[in-house]
Amino acid sequence: MLFKNIKKKVALIGGAGFIGHNLAVTLKSRGHSVLVIDNLAVNNILSFTNQNIKNRSIYWSMLNRRLELLHKNQIEVNIEDARNYNLMSMILDKFKPDTIIQLAAVSHANKSNKDPHTTFDHSLRTLENTLDIAKNYNTHVIYFSSSMVYGNFEKDIVDEESKCNPIGIYGTLKYSGELIVKAYNNVFGIPYTIVRPSALYGERCVSRRVGQVFIENAVQGNKININGNGSERLDFTYIDDLVEGVVLILENENSKMETFNLTYGKSHSINHMLEILRKCFAKVDITYSQKDKFTPNRGTLSVDKARELLGYAPKHHLDSGYKKYIEWYKEFWKSLEKSS
Repeated sequence: MLFKNIKKKVALIGGAGFIGHNLAVTLKSRGHSVLVIDNLAVNNILSFTNQNIKNRSIYWSMLNRRLELLHKNQIEVNIEDARNYNLMSMILDKFKPDTIIQLAAVSHANKSNKDPHTTFDHSLRTLENTLDIAKNYNTHVIYFSSSMVYGNFEKDIVDEESKCNPIGIYGTLKYSGELIVKAYNNVFGIPYTIVRPSALYGERCVSRRVGQVFIENAVQGNKININGNGSERLDFTYIDDLVEGVVLILENENSKMETFNLTYGKSHSINHMLEILRKCFAKVDITYSQKDKFTPNRGTLSVDKARELLGYAPKHHLDSGYKKYIEWYKEFWKSLEKSS
């Protein structure tokens, strides 16, 4: 059942992040009312205040462009901490959202393993607040999980019914979040949808995902280090495809009480991504090191369920999507050089 003509009031918790700001702008363009709550502290402005951080000026420029986009599209941004229950309650009580999209998290597995306390605080504490407030309004909660919940893929293609056996802090907390969301549905009847993305890439990402780091080093003439031999396969997903999938969830009643893989739906090796990179730069210097033991062996995530129930149709094959991202980054880099 589709509700494309019904305009929703959508609150994005952590909405100034990589996924959040892209999603907010798209939702606003579709006629939905959008509100963002973000303390700008996790992978955002306040986490790059130290002058000694490598590539700080690059990240600050990207982050400021995010905020400029939100402002340009007249999206209300509340710079507040989602861990503060009282402030969250006041803001959401005034806005009265139909849907809350829970994005607040430490979105990097390595960072999570190094600092589990902060990861827990920004991931599960914020989720608890969101769910407790949502139960007062029976608000639809869209929770962003991760493909990391599957742990080591037991087969080449995993679907939403595949066994979840996460390794490391990040995947375990994400899976814990899924169970908490379902528990709130069982006890309080809160409608939910769980989203499992994978290996995202795209404009204005500062989370140091693999696709971003490759371009960042190539454009500066620095060495690129690969953890492993490059044969590891990931279901690389362009940000626009993910955003389109979330919009379909918002506009389709069939999405409620469901879990969806929202990826491109076909894995490629890291070496394949490097081949695309080599075609776009005169010189790419690559070194290899031992793979991190907490990085699971992954592959393709089936998106058949999202296709069937939502009409999800990702458009950006890695060959075209990554090239588009590289071209954007080159133009962005030129603009930085001109302004310096």
